[in-house]
Amino acid sequence: MKTPPWLSLAREIYTLSQAGLAYSKNDFDLERYHRLQEISAEIISGQSKLEKEAILESFAIQNGYPTPKVDVRGAVVRDGKILLVQEVTDGCWALPGGWADLGESPLEMVEREVREESGMLVKARKVAAIYDANRVAPLEFYHAYKIIFLCDILGGEPTASMETPAVGFFDPADLPPLSLFRTNQRILDEIFAHLADPARPTSFD
Repeated sequence: MKTPPWLSLAREIYTLSQAGLAYSKNDFDLERYHRLQEISAEIISGQSKLEKEAILESFAIQNGYPTPKVDVRGAVVRDGKILLVQEVTDGCWALPGGWADLGESPLEMVEREVREESGMLVKARKVAAIYDANRVAPLEFYHAYKIIFLCDILGGEPTASMETPAVGFFDPADLPPLSLFRTNQRILDEIFAHLADPARPTSFD
């Protein structure tokens, strides 16, 4: 999905302002960088349903030099069916996973996320894909990368959690509504391509 010009400009202005706030010690420069954040927030507010104040509050939470977030997802297949969890936020379905936490390796994160969200105990064995998450709708303001791990089942049974009210294995030809920002058809096609060809190299943007 092509990023609209207004969003590209707003991101660039925000990124420059955030880097300036992280490194500048000059009060006058800090004032200018805060004004750049206001301009970025005004652009976003003018093109969306978000309030400027809420956008600025979100900006204030982001500290330090701006870098992409990381979303880890576990691909678990049993008898040709893919493990999906229902997201409480939108009622749609996705691969188990989520934002990476500090202090864990990518492998540890994805194995924990799969266990907590689905009840399945798995071992991550291969990175199938690394994608630019901002190329799919709905477009997010903060940049993110998505890492898809192929996982082998060690044990467990599909079990719902506080974040995922339903869990199940689905035939790829009969999928429930997908939470597309989290998991889309391109991701699922790549997973099954890796399963069909174990020597297939990692896909990446």
